[in-house]
Amino acid sequence: MFQSIGDITAVQQGRGRRTHQPIHRHSRPAGHCEGVFWRSTSRREVQQIVLAARRYELATRQPGARSGALGFVALEVLELFANLVNFRNGRLDPSLDFLMAKLKRSRDAIVRALAALRTHGFLDWLRRFEPTGNEGSGPQVRQVSNAYRLFLPRRAAAMLGRFFKIPPAPDDHSHAQEIRTGEYEAYRAALSELERTVMDVDPDDPLGAALLRFAQARAHRAERESAKQTESRSSSIS
Repeated sequence: MFQSIGDITAVQQGRGRRTHQPIHRHSRPAGHCEGVFWRSTSRREVQQIVLAARRYELATRQPGARSGALGFVALEVLELFANLVNFRNGRLDPSLDFLMAKLKRSRDAIVRALAALRTHGFLDWLRRFEPTGNEGSGPQVRQVSNAYRLFLPRRAAAMLGRFFKIPPAPDDHSHAQEIRTGEYEAYRAALSELERTVMDVDPDDPLGAALLRFAQARAHRAERESAKQTESRSSSIS
C-alpha cells in the first residue's frame, strides 16, 4: 500500500540520500499533477451531477432497503463537493478531516462514501504528497489531501431525462445523432416502470415526488405478487 519516494524527493531537492518516508502508492507531487486532472466546470454541470446521483440512488435502491448503490453519506459528500469546487479551474481538494468535521461523519463513513462514488463513476481522485521542508533527519515528504474531480456517468446522465440538455450536434453529424437517439430509446424501453419514472420526474417537485412514490408502490406490489406466485408453484410441485 505504501512505497518510499524519498529517493525521488531527494533528487528533486538536490540530495543523494533516501528518506524512506511512507507515502501512498501512486501519489504525485502536489502542485505539479493537477493541471491535467482538474478542468473548468459550471454550476449547472455540478447540479446535474448531484441530481443524477440522487436519481441513481433511488433507482438502485431495492425494496425494503434503506439505501441504494451510493448511500446517504455519499450523497452528502457529493453535495458538499458541489459547493466547494472552483468552477473556473475545477480545483477540489478538501481533506478527510475537513469532510468529517463539516458532515459530522466518521472517517470510515467518509472513506466508504468516497469509494462508492468512485466505483459508480461520479468521482475520481489523485493522491498527492509535498516536501516538508525539514533540513535535518526528519521526514522529507508528507501525504496531503487528494485532488478530486466530479464526473457524470453515462447511466446516471440518462436518468436526468428532460433535465439534461445535450449540446446540439453539427448538421454533418445528424446521422450519428439519430443512431444515438435510437440507442437511447432502446435503453429506455428496457427499463422498468420505476426506473423510467426516476428519469422523467423531478423528485423535488410535489407532483414528481407523488408519481415517484406511486411507481415505487407499484414495483413493491409487483415484487410481492411475483414472490407469492413462485411460492405457490413451489408448493404445488412439492
